Amino acid sequence: MVQKSEQYSDATTTFAFVDGHPFSIIPGETILSFLKRHKGENLVPTLCDAPNLDPFGACRVCSVEVALEPDGRRKTMASCHTPIAEGQHIFPSSPAIQDLRKNIIELVLTDHPLDCLTCEVNGNCELQTVAAQVGIRDVRYPEGETHLHREKDLSHPYMTSDLSKCINCYRCVRACDEVQGEFVLSMAGRGFDAKIVKGIDQSFMDSDCVSCGACSQACPTSAISDIFQSKAITATETTRTICTYCGVGCNLEVSTTNGEVVSIRAPYDAEVNQGHTCLKGRYAFKFYDHPDRLTSPLIKRDGVFEKATWDEAYDYIANKLTNYKAEFGPDYIAGISSSRCTNEENYLMQKFIRAVIGTNNIDGCARVCHSPTALGMQRTFGTGAATNSIQDLQHTNCIMVIGANPTDAHPVTGAKLKQFSMKQDNVSIVIDPRRTELARYADYHLALRPGTNVAVLNMMMHYILKEGLADTSFIESRTEGFDDFKQHLLQLDIDQMETISGVDRALVRAAAIAYASAPNAMSFHGLGVTEHSQGTFAVMQIADLAMLTGNIGRPGVGVNPLRGQNNVQGAADMGVQPHQGAGYLDVTNPEINQQYNDFYGVTVPTHIGYKIPEMFDAALEGKLKAIWIIGEDVVQTDPNTQKVIKALEATDLVIVQELFMTETAKYADVVLPGASFLEKSGTFTNGERRVQAVRQVVAPLPGTKPDGQIIVDIMNRLGYNQPDYTPDGMLEEISQIVPFFAGIRWDELDINGKQWPVAPDGTDTQILHQTEFKRGLGYFEFNAFEESKEITSHGKDYPYILTTNRELEHYNCGAMTRRTGNGEILKSDYLMIHPEDAATNLINEGDYVCLESPRGKVDVKARITDEVNPGVLSTTFHFPEIMVNNITSDIHDSEAMCPEYKVVAVRIRKSKGKFKVG
Repeated sequence: MVQKSEQYSDATTTFAFVDGHPFSIIPGETILSFLKRHKGENLVPTLCDAPNLDPFGACRVCSVEVALEPDGRRKTMASCHTPIAEGQHIFPSSPAIQDLRKNIIELVLTDHPLDCLTCEVNGNCELQTVAAQVGIRDVRYPEGETHLHREKDLSHPYMTSDLSKCINCYRCVRACDEVQGEFVLSMAGRGFDAKIVKGIDQSFMDSDCVSCGACSQACPTSAISDIFQSKAITATETTRTICTYCGVGCNLEVSTTNGEVVSIRAPYDAEVNQGHTCLKGRYAFKFYDHPDRLTSPLIKRDGVFEKATWDEAYDYIANKLTNYKAEFGPDYIAGISSSRCTNEENYLMQKFIRAVIGTNNIDGCARVCHSPTALGMQRTFGTGAATNSIQDLQHTNCIMVIGANPTDAHPVTGAKLKQFSMKQDNVSIVIDPRRTELARYADYHLALRPGTNVAVLNMMMHYILKEGLADTSFIESRTEGFDDFKQHLLQLDIDQMETISGVDRALVRAAAIAYASAPNAMSFHGLGVTEHSQGTFAVMQIADLAMLTGNIGRPGVGVNPLRGQNNVQGAADMGVQPHQGAGYLDVTNPEINQQYNDFYGVTVPTHIGYKIPEMFDAALEGKLKAIWIIGEDVVQTDPNTQKVIKALEATDLVIVQELFMTETAKYADVVLPGASFLEKSGTFTNGERRVQAVRQVVAPLPGTKPDGQIIVDIMNRLGYNQPDYTPDGMLEEISQIVPFFAGIRWDELDINGKQWPVAPDGTDTQILHQTEFKRGLGYFEFNAFEESKEITSHGKDYPYILTTNRELEHYNCGAMTRRTGNGEILKSDYLMIHPEDAATNLINEGDYVCLESPRGKVDVKARITDEVNPGVLSTTFHFPEIMVNNITSDIHDSEAMCPEYKVVAVRIRKSKGKFKVG
């Protein structure tokens, strides 16, 4: 006999019934999630439901019968969006429900092709599965009109559609809206004429589709798919790994057949990306086996590269390095490591330079692009890393995004920030010279003049103090230096700051009040903060702003740098910087030095080595004989390209470890072919300190080696005993010297990794500085605005300010993405110019513009837009044909020597010569 539901209730647990049997319920869950939790995934069929989409109720296949009493009147409800309630009696498979489901699917199939044997998703089609589940054995096609002959859309390099197979479940539309926040797909027409449209009924290529593939992954049939047929079941193996592009650190599910990558999808159970990727992570992987891949060591003889064996290359390098070290000393040798390599490889590279060569001349782009973040946050908090996690967006009320364009540079996080901004009750502040996509949705867009972050942030904190919105309790209990800081801020010349920044003081005041008044506020910053002459000071101000308002040390708050490359955080963690070894330990501290000596078994140096700009200066002065560069195209991506080229030409031995013959590799004396992320194992650390397992998917191309193994080989060749490269072995070594890696073990890294610091028992840390800062008390330090020397020295003759930006389709120098279908979507760099400036200089859309700075000139195609203010220009730097860094300057951050890419004094005119349009 079925029991009454109230007999199964107590103070802490409530119950509902399935076919008369009681099961506990969780407040807020739907009937479908309740049934899946207790009875398995396959009890109730679904078509419009998906793990990463909100409940919708379009197809009704998931319908169940619900009654309030065991024998009471039953009502048919869609289980996917109906909340479970205490005492409900659920009948998921009654005869009536089975008949209903069968009728629904039969109606769907009357307007659906039955070409299952040749269909991409045969065996992996949700419609096919549900049809079998409900018992369909025959389909009665109507004699009237159908949609079986809709044209396919094959216009796009990646996305495809065959809407004759569409079942109007809305999953693609919802994925576009809810996952990506792009709103490109919609349903047009009514009744029989209803259909999915892209944009204003365009092709994928002509629409505003950003090619993220969320719609393709969401589609239960093959109505929307991709050129890789990612839903086909032809793959023989699937491997979980981590994306090689930006610092979001998306999990990827890579399918292979016969040792070849066939497609990539996004797993739903990943905390970082929850079934989402951008077009680079999902589709831009074919660079890994591109014909341009380097597959043999090369040695340049008489100006010409010749193929060599690995032994020949190692002998050549070892002899040269040994001689330079003996004749000139170890400080005449330097290394540049890579933020695209694994933690383990970066650790090995800095160990090689320090323990084998005997110098601290080690640096990398982690320090180049985000060194002001590390230094500024270390000075203020004691730790130079994100304080919180991206998932904390669900706990915050306000976001401030400064100097970052996440929807292009960090797309999965950008989509989350965009959706946060679009919700009515949330507050968003964007501080950026450009009207970025996020700025369009922001409550407050502070379109400051490039280079004036310090001025605007000081204004914000001035108004917070004036309005009495500072968190005095937090300040008194957890910080120091506030009184002097406060005095300077209150004396700030607001008239001057308003004039300097170009931002209306009323707007700054309103944004400041909004940030300080929010119960929880998070900040996110990028290279538009760090790549300035006052980058470190601006980072310190962002940290000051958090402390001033008590927005630190709990969910939904904090300071969160957005990392541009996949392992920027990890490279810095591993000691790829000249002043700090692995674990950010001070190389000049005698106790630390002794710790390194004991651990490495050799004497390591105590004086600070060269930063990258200093390496180039040393080379030009004859003080650098050899440089080893891994995975960094410094010729294309470092400032003042011609100076970089001269420095490489002045260096006797240039070793470049790369995938392709980059602009930098062309100036090498030895080129070593490394392996891509798909061909090796290790770990990456994403922008929220999450250490995740990178797992080898395919074998390295013949003739290539994993970068870590190359370094191990040369260490052994030079007489240092270093075991072969394995991720578990290297992590074991790292955990003994890097304090916050103490509890990280390769075999314990689950699908979501661990956020450092990780205690020896394996417990990780989601939120930093909860009770105290790493340095003890948080430190307030006032820093006044100072104009960049680039403007004071050259602004009169070069009146326009050029800043740089990235595009969604390409990554950094474009060496990888230009060798994929992304190159068909965006084919060249471009210059954003305001209509007023274009008219003044007689420049039309698509004309080539000559940009001239004190260092040189380049020609780039114009894109006329009001997304930049008059007097401000912005350009991308993905294509070596343009080589924008020919005109960028040597000016750098005063504290961390980060190059000032974001402020370049230029003058402009319509191009003539080879780029003449006509």
